Amino acid sequence: SLLVAYKERFDKDNFIKNLLLDNLLLVDIYNRAKKLHIDTEAKRVIFIIETSHEKDNAALENVRNLLGGKSKDFITAVDEKNIIVVKELTEKDGAKELEKMAKEMLDMLKEDTKDEQIRIAYGTIVHEIKEVSRSYKEAKMALDVGKIFYVEKKVIAYSTLGIGRLIYQLPVNLCKIFIEEIFGDNVPMDLDEETLNTLNKFFENNLNVSETSRQLFVHRNTLVYRIEKIQKSTGLDLRSFDDALTFKIALMVVNYMKYLDSQEY
Repeated sequence: SLLVAYKERFDKDNFIKNLLLDNLLLVDIYNRAKKLHIDTEAKRVIFIIETSHEKDNAALENVRNLLGGKSKDFITAVDEKNIIVVKELTEKDGAKELEKMAKEMLDMLKEDTKDEQIRIAYGTIVHEIKEVSRSYKEAKMALDVGKIFYVEKKVIAYSTLGIGRLIYQLPVNLCKIFIEEIFGDNVPMDLDEETLNTLNKFFENNLNVSETSRQLFVHRNTLVYRIEKIQKSTGLDLRSFDDALTFKIALMVVNYMKYLDSQEY
């Protein structure tokens, strides 16, 4: 009985891995799912868990023990970096519930492993087994895009990537042309912390000078001086919505280019 149970679990794990990696023909997906008693029309989503160290079988088993509360959920790994949770959902589960699940996973894993570098990304909900690989690709993209543009977030959903996802999908040569058009030879590769903090607060407060200066505990004229300094070097007036949007996107593109450079070394 133990051998049969182990073999079934091994076969299911193998099937889920190939399903995630898009290694199966459509007819094989349904035939194998039927043989393994896996529901083909359940509502599911993919969570990817990334920690600061590489995985081994013990780490995978630990996550299975921690998170494998439902028999219809699958926890596996297709590489040494990430652990994947194929989560079966109820009809009422939506965006709020997914975020709550991800945060609960994060808290449990942090408490158990004492690893502060854990990040969790997840894709969109799918309703058929053949679409599971799409949710996995989305979760993978969310993890990558989150590392570039939303570093402060430990939980990131594909549906919330916004402009970051668009930039991530742009060809590198287009990014370079765009940066050159906006900044010329004065590309701000490393803005000082004070300028960066000022810009973030200014954007957070919808370009409101008075509210931003209040929150930064600086005089209004000091903030205006900082904004005008950026205008002199770039020609963009951040008090104008169009110019602020252009500058914000340009900064994100610069971050993307820095990330690509770091991956080459």
